[in-house]
Amino acid sequence: MLFALTLAAALGCALLGGLFFAFSNFVMKALMRIPAPSGIAAMQAINVTVLNPLFLGLFFGTAALCALLFFLRWESPFALGGAALYLIGTFGVTMVFNVPRNNALARLDPAGSVSAWRRYVQEWTWWNHVRTLAAVAAAALLTFDLSQLKT
Repeated sequence: MLFALTLAAALGCALLGGLFFAFSNFVMKALMRIPAPSGIAAMQAINVTVLNPLFLGLFFGTAALCALLFFLRWESPFALGGAALYLIGTFGVTMVFNVPRNNALARLDPAGSVSAWRRYVQEWTWWNHVRTLAAVAAAALLTFDLSQLKT
């Protein structure tokens, strides 16, 4: 049971790390290359579309798995570290830094301020880098923890 739980958490972290990596690596860069009103409108559409059962299930489900691992595998520094990295560095950063910026962007008129858009992209992307690294590191630690589990 612990193996399956850890594997599911590691896969969730890896999938989310890859998704966030794509945004850091090329999505946000592409949005900055188009006129600000179009970039704002596109990101507003992305922020609405991402709130779907598949993404939310993966995002919150991985958090639930990591919370469970945090308590079930507290004796393993790899499981504990991986769970904490996801809960704090990915889930926490998203809720505290990325979501409030998305909410502010939702209220912005796409024809509005170019400077607000540039600030949004810079700040949002910086925090996206943080949650990307945290998710990938969590996946690595949880994967290593799998090799330590006795089946």
